[in-house]
Amino acid sequence: MKYKYITVILIALALTSCEDELTTDPIGAQTLEQANSKPTLASVESSVTSSYDMLSNRLNQLAEWDWNGGLVFQNDIIIDDIASDDMEKKWSPDGDQSWMDEINNFTFTSTNGGPNGLWKYNYEGIKRTNIALNFLLNPEIESLTGISTQRKNQLLGEAYFLRSYYYFSLVTNFGDVPLILAPIKTYQEAFDKAVRAPKETVWSQIKTDLETAKSLLPNSKYSSSTEKWRVSKGAVIALLAKTALYNKDWAAVNTLVSELETTGFYSLDANYFDNFNMNKEYADNEVIFSYNHVKQADPRKGNGICAPLGWGFFAPSTDFLASFEPNDPRKLYTVNAPEQWVNKLLGTTDGGNKGDDDAPNNKVFIRYADVLLWKAEALNETGNYSGAIDIINQIRARARNTVTTVTVRVQDPAFPADPSKTIPVTSVGPPPPAGTLPDRPNSGDKAVVKTWLISERRAELGFENQRMPDLKRWGIAKDVMTAHGKVFLDKHMLYPIPQAEVDASAGLLTQNPGY
Repeated sequence: MKYKYITVILIALALTSCEDELTTDPIGAQTLEQANSKPTLASVESSVTSSYDMLSNRLNQLAEWDWNGGLVFQNDIIIDDIASDDMEKKWSPDGDQSWMDEINNFTFTSTNGGPNGLWKYNYEGIKRTNIALNFLLNPEIESLTGISTQRKNQLLGEAYFLRSYYYFSLVTNFGDVPLILAPIKTYQEAFDKAVRAPKETVWSQIKTDLETAKSLLPNSKYSSSTEKWRVSKGAVIALLAKTALYNKDWAAVNTLVSELETTGFYSLDANYFDNFNMNKEYADNEVIFSYNHVKQADPRKGNGICAPLGWGFFAPSTDFLASFEPNDPRKLYTVNAPEQWVNKLLGTTDGGNKGDDDAPNNKVFIRYADVLLWKAEALNETGNYSGAIDIINQIRARARNTVTTVTVRVQDPAFPADPSKTIPVTSVGPPPPAGTLPDRPNSGDKAVVKTWLISERRAELGFENQRMPDLKRWGIAKDVMTAHGKVFLDKHMLYPIPQAEVDASAGLLTQNPGY
């Protein structure tokens, strides 16, 4: 009876529309067309390329305007930034999208759209990478499709990385999660996989996938000179280091970041905003992995997150703005509060792309400054305080030597008689005044250096989906959010498994404690 009941649930799940806030198919399932298709070179290439899509900020990839289901765009900005002390939902508080307010106020339940969207995006990405891997691991794939061994290995490396990236998001946000490593073709398989693997097993698989990817990708800054957006060996090494960071394997963090440094592929950009400037993409020195948004592509690949920025979403908290040291250029480059421009998310400093649901600016996931600060943290944790301080001071030196671009509004010459008609004019200002962001002094106090590191990461990485994960892995989320006026409970260290997924499995997929 129990098996029949779960089978009925899964069949119903497959037939339920997105309007019912359920996925079209069991997690990890491929369609009948995908299961029965014979690989071609085009289908193999497409299977890998489509595996990137769930990292995109394109609007409505999984449903049409399903706000309550959290499916309008990728939810990392909600889960990692709005939930933190850095960001508010909107510049002007209102009742729009109350599920985001629930994330911000820690009143969310297991039916909230934030965790639901995060779960669905990641498992859709895993489904796609499993299909790609299933093609590429076919021992006859070269003879069947004509793909070269070099290209096959490159695509394999990309797929392994992407699967590990999606699982990294799942395990850090939900803890134990179903571990699906091959396409699911039957409801019996879906039944068997509707259980949570221990997080230690998931972390082990992430590491295995990344080590495999590292052995397959070319030893160059870009895997492809003509498609620079693809996963590179540097991205793999960086994610391996981040995996070690989250597991407090300090020796591995140090070793892996040092390995990345010795490649010579990356360095800190002279200007902080070059990381985000849409006119510097794939020409800067610092971005290690990003999603390549393209305007007017078919199918669409634009950065849809710029649309809600035009609707008043994603504002800095007062606490975030106050946290910057005097004259720190990173403050204005992150967000121009008077103009209500979130420059990092727009890829511009003049309000360009705001409101554009097809903007061309990329989404940055991993950059070199972030990676260097992982090494600083590892050095501090292992007693090399001077090494940690040296890295922190490198980051501060780049920031204080960054020339700030200033944008002001002036009268629009096309409407000289209408004072309400203004246009932005951008000019390059002088470097910050002497004394800005002075070097941290020598210290043998681990706690003091850790305080400096926490402060530096907040200023350097604001609005980059790092703040809440950092607070949680440091074990200070409860203290920081309580001081911020939020009721953060122990259960909030993890998000709830979406209730629809628990229900569809007839309870085989257990819920996180407290939800």
